[in-house]
Amino acid sequence: MVGVVSRVEAETRAHRMKSPGACGRAFILARRVGIVSAFVPLCFALVQCGKAPNPAMLAANTQATSQANTQVVAKTRTQIASGDTFEDRFPAPQFSDRFPSASESLLQRQMSDFSPRRAMRPEPAPYKVASLEPQVPYKRPPREDLTTLVSMKSSAFPYYGNNPASEAPFLNISKGDRRGHRSYSGRVYWQDETYNDNRVLMHVPEHFDARKPGVIVVFFHGNGATLERDVRDRQLVPQQISDSGANAVLLAPQLAVDARDSSAGKFWQPGGFKRFMAESAEQLARLSGDPNNARAFAQMPIVIVGYSGGFLPTAWSLEVGGISDRVRGVVLLDAVYGELDKFASWIESHRSGFFVSSYTHYTARRDRELMSMLRQKGIGVSEDMDAPLRPGSVVFVETGDGITHRDYVTRAWTQNPLKDVLVKMAATPSLALTRVAATTPSTASR
Repeated sequence: MVGVVSRVEAETRAHRMKSPGACGRAFILARRVGIVSAFVPLCFALVQCGKAPNPAMLAANTQATSQANTQVVAKTRTQIASGDTFEDRFPAPQFSDRFPSASESLLQRQMSDFSPRRAMRPEPAPYKVASLEPQVPYKRPPREDLTTLVSMKSSAFPYYGNNPASEAPFLNISKGDRRGHRSYSGRVYWQDETYNDNRVLMHVPEHFDARKPGVIVVFFHGNGATLERDVRDRQLVPQQISDSGANAVLLAPQLAVDARDSSAGKFWQPGGFKRFMAESAEQLARLSGDPNNARAFAQMPIVIVGYSGGFLPTAWSLEVGGISDRVRGVVLLDAVYGELDKFASWIESHRSGFFVSSYTHYTARRDRELMSMLRQKGIGVSEDMDAPLRPGSVVFVETGDGITHRDYVTRAWTQNPLKDVLVKMAATPSLALTRVAATTPSTASR
């Protein structure tokens, strides 16, 4: 058909050259014949689509398709054999890809690394820049009162020595593996329950300054007491020290735990009180925040306060403690039940210190007996607390009706008698105690 079209076009061109009008009509006729001849094959194809497929042709097409599939499978197997698999192209991550080896380091990132960067403050220069402006004096940052319990080897208990009153072992009874002490009343107290607590209540007020003259108050509690329930919360000993405004700290060793017993334990031993104060100096220095303060604490004067049954460790600490010269004052709160000779001896040989004994009718007879002993030695005795405390002051104060023995640490000749003693002591420069707090000191933490 292509050849026919070419021939018609050639004749048309020849005829067009001979006759222009005839040539136009011949050109239109040839053009129509070309279009019809182009659609004839398409008509045959459309007629063939309406007929059923030829089985022979289907078989030939199927065979050709199978051969093509076989070639694809063969090619795929060849690719697999050559290592071009999914695993080869996309290998699983190995452990070494996620975590570094021993010779490598992994940079750790925090969420702050991804937050907007803040402007960094320049580090202070290692030198001081001269300035014409006045320099603000350094002020120590404020801190709170520190009150805590510290275990100490030199505290009163546990104690395995003798009772000096009888030279017999203190733990004088046993039951199986348990050991105990039979008191003068006949009651048995077991060591693991009553004489096994070596803790000491320590208190450092917020205003305390170890660089200034100060004092260490040692408080020996009475019978039936614990450090937290009674010394801290009921008798308010730490609070009274803080409220006094005096440059003072507190030590209160646990004696017999919640028992009707006044045993002194290690304070019976020669040098026992000295060892206790030496260990306390290290502990107080740590508590105050500067271990270098240990030397200052080791040289500070001491005021011993004995309440009720605390008279016994007070008397023995003065007699055999080994550092009675550091004791600047002794305060007995309804506590003169015995050991009169030991108290009289310390008062006579330490005229630079002061002695105060306040009493109810329970101990009135013994207090009057001690006053008589001192007067016979030529030592003057005062019977009121109105005068200031001075070196050599010896004061006995009888309290009237309505003042109970149980409340005596917080209510004797005045409210909070320990606070009153420290305020009077701080008012006397010769007693080397500095008052550093404001007029209205803050309440101690409890």
